[in-house]
Amino acid sequence: MKFLPKSTFILAAAVFALGAQAQDLTGTLKKIKDSGTITLGARESSGALAYTLGDGKYVGFHTEMSEKIAADLKNQLKMAKLDVKFQPVTSQNRIPLVQNGTVDLECGSTTNNAARQKDVAFAMTTYVEEGRIVVKANSPIKGIADLNGKTVATTTGTTSVQTLRKNKKAANMDFKEVFGKDHADSFLLLESGRADAFVMDGQILAGLVSKSKNPAD
Repeated sequence: MKFLPKSTFILAAAVFALGAQAQDLTGTLKKIKDSGTITLGARESSGALAYTLGDGKYVGFHTEMSEKIAADLKNQLKMAKLDVKFQPVTSQNRIPLVQNGTVDLECGSTTNNAARQKDVAFAMTTYVEEGRIVVKANSPIKGIADLNGKTVATTTGTTSVQTLRKNKKAANMDFKEVFGKDHADSFLLLESGRADAFVMDGQILAGLVSKSKNPAD
């Protein structure tokens, strides 16, 4: 079930002044130039956008995009070598880790909204998605109205349930929220019967369903 026609997700990063000359560098760019290292925020369970292979290796659309951005920075900063490091991040800590400099750039399904713009700078939109709801195949839940009185799972630090509550079909509804530490954990809440539904980006849900123990469920 979908409840949001379009939700815009973009790349959260420190402010980059790419046209600056080396002697004018400040902030994150200066840090990267001086250290010879860039630290990229990486998600371990974000569908085809980003996931871990283990042993510190990450792949996916947004992971590869961040690597290309790092390569472009290396060229623009005229660096002979740039070491790329990955720092695992979650929906809950991704923005704080960009703020405090632990992560130089995070590229992922991070919704650009006014509240977050007070804390970090956003680059151009890289990804547009629908918010969707996944339930068990034998569930009586067929639409948003059926969530009334139910338990809804979502991932800590995401905006999916906030968006759901703003939907006119959810007006005056009362449902309980339970939170997973990451998307895989949230899906487990549904899979194990501790939640009646899981609200998240459509492709993330599709990926989790396809890799579940019993996808037909």
